[in-house]
Amino acid sequence: MSRIETAPDQAQGDLTERLLAGLPAEAVLTDPDVTAAYANDMASFCPAGAPAVVVLPRTVEEVQHVMRTATELRVPVVPQGARTGLSGGANASDGCIVLSLTKMDRILEINPVDRIAVVEPGVINATLSRAVNELGLYYPPDPSSWEMCTIGGNIGTASGGLCCVKYGVTAEYVLGLDVVLADGRLMTTGRRTAKGVAGYDMTRLFVGSEGSLGIVVRAVLALKPQPPQQLVLAAEFASAAAACDAVCRIMAGGHVPSLLELMDRTTVKAVNDLAHMGLPETTEALLLAAFDTPDPAPDLAAVGALCEAAGATQVVPADDAAESELLLQARRLSLTALEAVRGVTMIDDVCVPRSRLGDLIEGVERIADKHQLTIGVVAHAGDGNTHPTVCFDAADPDESRRARESFDEIMALGLELGGTITGEHGVGVLKKEWLAREIGPVGIEMQRAIKQAFDPLGILNPGKLF
Repeated sequence: MSRIETAPDQAQGDLTERLLAGLPAEAVLTDPDVTAAYANDMASFCPAGAPAVVVLPRTVEEVQHVMRTATELRVPVVPQGARTGLSGGANASDGCIVLSLTKMDRILEINPVDRIAVVEPGVINATLSRAVNELGLYYPPDPSSWEMCTIGGNIGTASGGLCCVKYGVTAEYVLGLDVVLADGRLMTTGRRTAKGVAGYDMTRLFVGSEGSLGIVVRAVLALKPQPPQQLVLAAEFASAAAACDAVCRIMAGGHVPSLLELMDRTTVKAVNDLAHMGLPETTEALLLAAFDTPDPAPDLAAVGALCEAAGATQVVPADDAAESELLLQARRLSLTALEAVRGVTMIDDVCVPRSRLGDLIEGVERIADKHQLTIGVVAHAGDGNTHPTVCFDAADPDESRRARESFDEIMALGLELGGTITGEHGVGVLKKEWLAREIGPVGIEMQRAIKQAFDPLGILNPGKLF
């Protein structure tokens, strides 16, 4: 628990007045009907409180004013981006200041020589990607919500995406940060240079910290040259085990796909039901592989042969970008299709060693049968990051209970297989118990010590992580 107390009702006026002393009136929202819209992200089963006020700053100085005010009045602060998260990490606590950074949305610099971009936290991922593409550059991290999610949110959760198998995750592209600390001081970490090892790596410490150590107000991001347009191959399998065997063969063979995604039979059926894509009803697993090399055809042919050796019933390589996009459409529709099954989904995020991917999928099938639930699995198969998606009726208490129990069993299965409870969604509220199980008491003690050093009053995103 935090070491602060919720702002009492009689202090509401004082809090608002103090905030307005350093912020324009339009940046401070107090109407309960409005502030309620900022109470939570997109996670299921995560409680959220009622914020006392929502603040939408546009400058670093305004963020500093908010944090100084919060420190002086001992008011908790919950930083937010676009609230597309899936772990409750952006959920409000009662009486808090919600610090929404979506108005800090400027791309400050794109430097083709140094291959960096300098951005504010509210920049939308897709907006940055398109801006650097115009200069022949590439920002690889691409979460599925890239058209909505912000760079600040991506940094807070250390998010991933479809291209991680080749290009890595957000943490590998954050070179430096400007961070407003809990007491309002501004701290700069990292560098603009290609290399740098001066002191502790404070930048990586903030990446994935879910706003619990400081408020990111500026980021220096590494860029790459824009690769050629990728071509995609789709392979159908009569079992998930065969598809996972193909994944192991591809990675053991030294291939470096730009994308390697897997959909289980439940997901394939849901996509067929929603979009009538004509995927064979006998498909137990669909594997999508892509290459963005100058000449991807030989790579696709080699991977196609490995898929056939693993038992693929059909292998379909694309001839051009348009056909590639058609093949990827099924993957892009996966979560929408699964949501249509029962109306609500609980999207899990378990990462296991690639060699145990088949065991995870088979285990999820057993858990689904046990709880009489529909659970589809989509996976960034190239890095072992799976998204078991529990479909349930939120209006049915018994079904909701079974959904939550299945989630816990999937978490336990992931750890049993040598994996981790989250590859890219973060801990937030949803996985607090499981973080303690994964890293153990000594790990929790050291993480709390770091939190104490940066946030001695416990006002930054209280109740998250641990």
